Amino acid sequence: MQYAGMVMQFFVSIGIAVWLGRMADVGMGSADMPLLTWILPLLVIVGLITKIFIDTGKRNNKKR
Repeated sequence: MQYAGMVMQFFVSIGIAVWLGRMADVGMGSADMPLLTWILPLLVIVGLITKIFIDTGKRNNKKR
């Protein structure tokens, strides 16, 4: 239960990134080659994993 907020943030952020990427691809007329639909979620995943490592590292250091 401790990390439920992080998990929710992870999934909502990925969903928003997919939606924004899809809207951008359709807006640019490149719906047949969904480049931004793939790139935006991947960037969000990398950023969130980095944030999770930093946040959990800070929590572990405070407990010591």
